[in-house]
Amino acid sequence: MPSTGPYISIIHNIGTFLTGDLQTPIIEANTIVCTNGVISYIGQSEDIDFSQANLVINAKKTTIMPGLIDNHTHPTLGEFSPRSGNHNWIWHSLQGGVTTMISAGEVHVPGLPTDKVGTIAMAIATQRSFSRARPSGVKMEAGAPLLVEDFMEEDFSLMSIHGIRQLGEVGIGPVKSARKAAELVKLSRKHGITSITHTGGPSISTSKKMGANEILEIAPDIIGHINGGYTALAPREIRCLCEGCLGALEIVHNGNEFAAVTTLNYARELNQLDRIVIGTDSPAGSGIPALGMLRTVALLSSFGGVPSEKVICFATGNTAHVRKLNRGILAVGKEADILIACAPLGGAEPNVLGSLNNGDIPSITAILIDGRLIIRQSKNSPPPSVSPEITLNRDTFYI
Repeated sequence: MPSTGPYISIIHNIGTFLTGDLQTPIIEANTIVCTNGVISYIGQSEDIDFSQANLVINAKKTTIMPGLIDNHTHPTLGEFSPRSGNHNWIWHSLQGGVTTMISAGEVHVPGLPTDKVGTIAMAIATQRSFSRARPSGVKMEAGAPLLVEDFMEEDFSLMSIHGIRQLGEVGIGPVKSARKAAELVKLSRKHGITSITHTGGPSISTSKKMGANEILEIAPDIIGHINGGYTALAPREIRCLCEGCLGALEIVHNGNEFAAVTTLNYARELNQLDRIVIGTDSPAGSGIPALGMLRTVALLSSFGGVPSEKVICFATGNTAHVRKLNRGILAVGKEADILIACAPLGGAEPNVLGSLNNGDIPSITAILIDGRLIIRQSKNSPPPSVSPEITLNRDTFYI
């Protein structure tokens, strides 16, 4: 019979403990305990009773870190993407270490409504769908309406009551005026709804060029794909946004890599690395970058010259803070979404941090969501140099 007690997961013999917290990205601890999906202990294994654990993982001196949070995706319903003709894109992203995805608008839904009633209905339906069913186990924060000209404050209040927490990309959809968009963003913020802009040249037929002056007028919570999605602004406009807008600086995989490093350099110069978040902006014409989050971390660590333990925070804790999520940082009381990783077999560096600093993708050897094992070895990351030892009790199951 299945156990009726608490579900306990223990990861021990940890070599490098990455927290996802930019203030303290690495801590000295070799054990983490998760109880009923929440981190309940971080410290040393000598203080732990292993006998009641449902899941025990010997990390064999490798690395643990929070599950990656993709700040910029475009889901429809389930795992189907008409944009890329793909039926399991979320599963592939999970294999790249993504445990949470944020919708920047369900813009690829066939026949996407553009009227107020249809837009609100679509957002709530999408939010309900993903809150009740997690494709491949991934947490999708969906239901991100595009702005409509006749939205009023009561519409944002209604959506907030029904679980809508983010807008779709401002600059895509019916509202083209920056002045009108700024007015609506201000109203949405009053009801706890986070805003994100399209930035740079147009990417699809319903988007427009969004330059620095327009972004500054809108004053979003997140400057979406500041490195272009696909086409970036001129460096002088990127600098203008870094200096003049208080919003988070989102760098995406499906953007301009030179502009990504340029943004990083400006943020570092301003001592504002806490503003950087990472996404993929997928599915898109660039396809499904299954390793897009890790590749962006490797890009910013190697070409950008920021230590990888800090860049990992851009893809975890920084995003969780902006999106008001109780995950993305490995700390007691946080949701237990965890990656175990090691250096890739045959790599030039012996560990995860060295590999990323060298531009290599690490091997993901296990993924836990809410403290439950869902991936033993990633199908998309490189083969491992060290595999963890995993012990599952007979009443333990994959989610």
